[in-house]
Amino acid sequence: MNKQSFQKALNSHSPMIIDGGLATQLEAQGCDIGNALWSASLLQTNPDAIVEATRAYLDAGAVCVATASYQASCEGFATLGLSAGEANKLMRLSVDLVVRARDEFLAANPDIDYVPLIAASIGPYGAMLHDGSEYDGRYGVSAETLRSFHAARLQLFEASDADVLAIETIPSRLEAEVLVELLADCETPAWISFSCCDDTHISDGTPITDVVALYKDHPTVVAVGVNCTPPQFVPELVRKIRSVAPEKSVIAYPNSGEVYCVEDNSWSGTVTPGDCAIAAVAWVDAGATIVGGCCRMGPDHIRAIRDALI
Repeated sequence: MNKQSFQKALNSHSPMIIDGGLATQLEAQGCDIGNALWSASLLQTNPDAIVEATRAYLDAGAVCVATASYQASCEGFATLGLSAGEANKLMRLSVDLVVRARDEFLAANPDIDYVPLIAASIGPYGAMLHDGSEYDGRYGVSAETLRSFHAARLQLFEASDADVLAIETIPSRLEAEVLVELLADCETPAWISFSCCDDTHISDGTPITDVVALYKDHPTVVAVGVNCTPPQFVPELVRKIRSVAPEKSVIAYPNSGEVYCVEDNSWSGTVTPGDCAIAAVAWVDAGATIVGGCCRMGPDHIRAIRDALI
């Protein structure tokens, strides 16, 4: 892995198009991921499905695709009776599967003039809990607990073939503060994206400007932004981020804007790929330089966003 590959790609792809929701595509392929490990469960039971889903986003035009590790952790895999060593092996496999999908994509498209990048997806502490707390950041644990949880995964993915560490859906100021220190010890470049409840605050109520300020001069975090956030809030959030950290790239990959019901795992409302493409133009006009999608944004959404922006 070239530690500079992500920054070089940022300089050559304007804007950079990333993928959409991996779980969204896996479900579209008929996979059952209705469990505490979500997409990461397929690392053990159906890795080929992950390769297929990743290929779908590469074929749609994404130049950076994420691993199936958002909800993966030693703690999570322990609930299946797996040892820490077995869990780490599966998390390393998440990177290998994206490498495989990328190799297949490049073989099928010999005229492509770029090599897609691999983002190691690292979700918040609440994603491991699988109790909805990833949406409000109120975990009720200490900074030391958060530090221990994140340090192990960062160390594992730091040693992998990932081009960038994707720290995603962070809802908590305390978690953001812990990650400042941990990411400073990494050589692999990183982005950090926050989940937001409106156009001003992250999910625990902290102003977005306060957490962005933690990273405005960070040595290894090259991009700051938002994900898993309703798209209508994104333009103003992007403007606020740029006002605080003008030297950083801004990443925006919101959800589709549909409403999720935790009680019965259902969604209501709909947003078409065309709607998302129009919205993406506004994100870029506001200052976003890396764009894609999150929950309920599939390959068709990413293709539409690419066609609108490139």
